[in-house]
Amino acid sequence: MSPLLILAAADAGPIGQIAKTFGANVPALIANTISFVLVALVLKKWAIGPIQATLEDRRRTIALGLSNAAQAKSELAGAQQKSQELLVATGLQTTRIIEEARVAAAKLTEVEIQRAVTAAADIIAKAKQANEEELNRMRLELRKEVGRLVVAASIQVTGKMLTAEDRQRLAQETQQQFSA
Repeated sequence: MSPLLILAAADAGPIGQIAKTFGANVPALIANTISFVLVALVLKKWAIGPIQATLEDRRRTIALGLSNAAQAKSELAGAQQKSQELLVATGLQTTRIIEEARVAAAKLTEVEIQRAVTAAADIIAKAKQANEEELNRMRLELRKEVGRLVVAASIQVTGKMLTAEDRQRLAQETQQQFSA
């Protein structure tokens, strides 16, 4: 027998006296204790155990979610840093390209200005040359015309016909006077 049954069976001890005073029924107490232990074991195995396992799974899931959130936050910070670096690099590259374009445009403008100046100088030189040729042609025509007019005036003044030698001499004298 178990020690509790022995104690319960003994009426003479102080425990027996206390049990009688409170009206304890030892066999019912033992049966209730066994029932309580069995119910506790059944609840632990089929109710509390699965609930604790579910709670532990939820804790792990929450911890994993928090870990993933922290990792995502750090990745987001890294991505933002990279995007900021790319923006800065792109801004610098854009500035460099714009500056290169300005330099190229200035060079091209300078080259075009030089071409325009050269073309203008050529046009002016050709115009001067054409002007001088026209002036020389007009002077030659003027000399011939003045010579003809001098001969005609001489014929009218003197009233005689000039010989070819006289005409040539008058024309040469007139041309020498215009040349000087």
